[in-house]
Amino acid sequence: MTGQGHDIAEAIARYHAELDPLGVALVAVSKFHPVESVEAAYGAGQRIFGESRAQELTAKAPALPDDVAWHFIGHLQTNKVRQVVGRATLIQSVDSLRLLDAIDADARRQGVTARVLMQVHVAAEETKTGFSTEELYDYFGNERHASLTNTHLCGMMAMATNTDDMRRVEADFRQARAAFDRIREWGGLRGFDTLSMGMSHDYRLAVECGSTMVRIGTDIFGEREY
Repeated sequence: MTGQGHDIAEAIARYHAELDPLGVALVAVSKFHPVESVEAAYGAGQRIFGESRAQELTAKAPALPDDVAWHFIGHLQTNKVRQVVGRATLIQSVDSLRLLDAIDADARRQGVTARVLMQVHVAAEETKTGFSTEELYDYFGNERHASLTNTHLCGMMAMATNTDDMRRVEADFRQARAAFDRIREWGGLRGFDTLSMGMSHDYRLAVECGSTMVRIGTDIFGEREY
């Protein structure tokens, strides 16, 4: 079972060998795993790690070297924004305009630039959060993003439907990629170049559909230890 240092190192090496030539970035999802596991992945050359809780991010970040890029990938409550802005290199899970405005305001207060992805909802489950493609077209088409002062919109993040029907998963990914391409074609968005989609069970399909960044947890760190 993955979980020991050498197993983590082997997994990191395997993923980089597959993804690096394709220009696809690897986010090692370290949420719920101890600092020692993150250190093992770091020692194998991994530099981007994904966390989903503000408290866990703030606890782990000081324990790792400064060149680690922490990505926040979970649902972010507005009252936790202050803990994440300035610590996370990229907030992947911006799922509402209220949250986006809160991030921008806190980044302005801190005098930093927050880098974010807009979470698009393409899955069948209503429990998943995010913007519909129509909401994103309205937002960018009407240049409402122009009001942001301290936020860099770097792209989009998507999660496919949780199903064994890979045709549905592929349809979700292709819908997300189509929305990403359409928004980019409108122009005026410098650095809008990241499409984060694909996890342990579906990342190869996501890459085929145009993902530029995948989020892998279990295949690297093993199951969460209780």
